[in-house]
Amino acid sequence: MSALVFVSGATTMGLFAAALFFLRFWRNTGEELFFFFALAFGLLGIGQILLAIGGWPEEDRSWLYLIRLAAYLLILFAILRKNFSAR
Repeated sequence: MSALVFVSGATTMGLFAAALFFLRFWRNTGEELFFFFALAFGLLGIGQILLAIGGWPEEDRSWLYLIRLAAYLLILFAILRKNFSAR
């Protein structure tokens, strides 16, 4: 169990580090694509934290995947907004 918690913590740290990098890029450029990516990676990090410390059985934690879905939809929205706003 401790190895699983360690890997989950490392994953969470990586997700939040990516969110901070995207926030820095957003602050430097003002490009909203970076802001949406930062939000998405922050959501993924929160979902990973809840998954790691929740202690729910597998059949009871399916709602946590809605957080991942929201993050992926946010990324998709940001990409589509960036591509279609230029036209």
